Amino acid sequence: MLSKLLNPQEFHNPISIEGQDIKILKKILNLMLTIRKTEQQLALGRKNGLIGGPVHLGVGQEAIAVGISQNLKKTDRVFGNHRSHSHLLALNPDFYKLFAEVLGKETGFSKGMGGSMHLFDQSNGFYGSTPIVAGTVSLAVGAAMASKMQNLKDIGVSYIGDGAVEEGVVHECFNLAKVLKAPILFVIENNLFASHMHISLRQPSEITSRFAEANHIPYKLLDGNDVVAVAQNSKEVIDNIRNVKGPGILELITYRWYGHVDWREDMDVGVARSMEDIKNWKARDPIHRLSQSMINSKIWTKEDEEELGEKIDNQIQIAWEKAMDDPYPSKDSISEFVYSKD
Repeated sequence: MLSKLLNPQEFHNPISIEGQDIKILKKILNLMLTIRKTEQQLALGRKNGLIGGPVHLGVGQEAIAVGISQNLKKTDRVFGNHRSHSHLLALNPDFYKLFAEVLGKETGFSKGMGGSMHLFDQSNGFYGSTPIVAGTVSLAVGAAMASKMQNLKDIGVSYIGDGAVEEGVVHECFNLAKVLKAPILFVIENNLFASHMHISLRQPSEITSRFAEANHIPYKLLDGNDVVAVAQNSKEVIDNIRNVKGPGILELITYRWYGHVDWREDMDVGVARSMEDIKNWKARDPIHRLSQSMINSKIWTKEDEEELGEKIDNQIQIAWEKAMDDPYPSKDSISEFVYSKD
């Protein structure tokens, strides 16, 4: 199973949807496709020079945040990283506010001052992202501990990549969360690359959940491109975290179609990836695999898929044009949010 998870030529077939609620499957498909098309618009905007700062895109990884978010509450405390568009949109698919933020407009999530990597939507459970690798992991543990001390059933969620697992603070957080029984879910999105280096060049093993074993933390290792498996298994882990008040780890094997930053597919900060691998990983597309399963089960059609795609395309184009026309923050506001007014 492990060798298959890492092999881009495996898991191209439709996924199992037996016993699943049809309405939920359609909702999940809609959300994944919305996130995909949102990021593709950001890629185009960056390519055309309309976005001033870099964007780190997670196209191909949509099943992870969408599957996990099916089991989260608005009062849970979710923390992202530098590649967190999907983490935010899976909780609140307001792509207009994301466009405005990335374009630096005052109508964005952080009033245009955060850009692609400093996102914030606390009312929907997203407590922030940062470009500092592993920079939010300790904050997530602290938020989980706060929930425990408040006698709540809310959990902390920390999205990290395989590269972040090489940061010392992550191991300190694994240890502390276990010792203190912090109600936190660590989500390792293992897409095999940290910036421009493949994991085989950086670690003695391509599986990072071995650190869960070292810290005696319950974990699951899954195909991160099977949204139903992600949703089902994350529910089990999250329910256990809520009830036992201790940490859990999900490692999800996936792959990003674009390079480390911006719109190019074949490059990772100057180091060429195999186009054959990219082609094979695209065949493990989480959206296509779910859609094909639904078509095979006769609860969805290719016509339905085309209609949905056109609908989302139109919504995204309207939102993009609106965000493009929005005003920038005033110069006077540059220091307005630096200091607390309390």
